[in-house]
Amino acid sequence: MPESREWLIQWLRDAHAMEEQAETMLSGQLSRIESYPELGERIRSHLEETKEQAMRLKTCLDALGEGSSMLKDALGKLTATAQSLSGVFAGDEVMKGSLASYTFEHMEIASYSILIAAANAAGEAEIARLCEQNLREEEAMAEWLKNNLPQVTMQFLTRADVDSDSAKR
Repeated sequence: MPESREWLIQWLRDAHAMEEQAETMLSGQLSRIESYPELGERIRSHLEETKEQAMRLKTCLDALGEGSSMLKDALGKLTATAQSLSGVFAGDEVMKGSLASYTFEHMEIASYSILIAAANAAGEAEIARLCEQNLREEEAMAEWLKNNLPQVTMQFLTRADVDSDSAKR
C-alpha cells in the first residue's frame, strides 16, 4: 500500500500541474476570442472551475502531508504559454484553440479517472470524492465543446468569408 500512496501523490502533483497549465491556456485563449461570445462565456466559466479544481487538488495533497510540485507547475504554465503564443500566428486560431481544448479535456478526464481509482485503492475516500467532482466538471466541458464545435466552426467560416482578420478573434 505505501507504493500506491506514492503513486497517488505523484499523480495528484501531475494533475495540479495540469490544472495550472489549463488555467494559463484558457486565460490566453479567452483574451483573443471576443467575436465568439458563447465560446468565451463557457471558457470563462470553465476557467473558474479550473481554478477551483487546482485548489481541490492542493487540498488533496495537503491532506496527505504533501505539496504540489513547483517545477511541474512552472513547466505546465510554460508549455501553455508557448501553446497560446503559437496560436496567435494561425489564421484559424479559434479553431486550433477549440481543438486543443477538446483534446486537453479528454486528457484531464483520463487523469481524474486514474486518480479516483488510485485514491480508492489507497483508502482515500475524500480524495476520490474531490477528484470525482473535478471529473464531472471536465466531462461537462468536453460535452459542451462536442456539442458546440459545429456552431463555432460555422461562425468561423461565416466570419472568414466576410473578413479573414475578424474570423481569428
